[in-house]
Amino acid sequence: MLGTLALSALLAGPALPPDEKGAKVALEKTPRHGEWADVKMDGGTSIRSFVAYPERKDKAPVVIVIHEIYGLTDWIRGVADALAAQGFIAIAPDLISGLGPGGGGSDSLPSRDDVVKAIRGLSQQEAAKRLDAVRAFATRLPAATAKSATVGFCWGGSTSFAYAAAQPGLEAVVVYYGTSPDAAQLASIRAPVLGLYGADDARVTATIEPAALEMRKLGKTYEVETYEGAGHGFLRAQTDREGANQRATEKAWPRTIAFLKKHLEGR
Repeated sequence: MLGTLALSALLAGPALPPDEKGAKVALEKTPRHGEWADVKMDGGTSIRSFVAYPERKDKAPVVIVIHEIYGLTDWIRGVADALAAQGFIAIAPDLISGLGPGGGGSDSLPSRDDVVKAIRGLSQQEAAKRLDAVRAFATRLPAATAKSATVGFCWGGSTSFAYAAAQPGLEAVVVYYGTSPDAAQLASIRAPVLGLYGADDARVTATIEPAALEMRKLGKTYEVETYEGAGHGFLRAQTDREGANQRATEKAWPRTIAFLKKHLEGR
């Protein structure tokens, strides 16, 4: 029989990831193991990646966390740790590894604008190639199962959706406020897709309905939730927009975890 505290925790749902301001402290306090890995690619490039491990007895499925256009940050690492808290091995690659000064990545560039410029120069094909290397590395970890999913934010949300078309081996795909691929790419998607959006984000939400219509026509799964009053980047900026981003986070994160557990673990 569940005790009062255990029952309260169950009813409350999964703990939310930190926002941008709280990420560094959350990482310092986490009881879970996190480590850096260099994922080798053909040609000598290494993708610097942060791996967060869950505390569980059995092997865990893998979730690849695809960063925003701002690169690999403490906040993205905090999201990876929050996914590990729910039983997944979460790996967050720096997809511009090797493209900064001296062959560095996000943290080698002098400003956020420089990071944005470098990421905008990364082609969809190159991003997929790098994600393939990360996925292969992570699913070969001794503590991992062969099942994998992606969760992406902003640019990473668009990349998560596009990668679903490039990698048929994915079991699930989550898109946070990222634009949708064109119809030709949608035909190649096999994995179920969950899209989570702020309603006040017309640049992105304008791409939802065309994708939804095409996915339905193709008989593919594309679940959509749009949160009133929330803006772009609501999971990172949870305190913005007079509570709307917080309300969106409180709905989107449990939906994300349930979706991943259903498709990666059958529960």
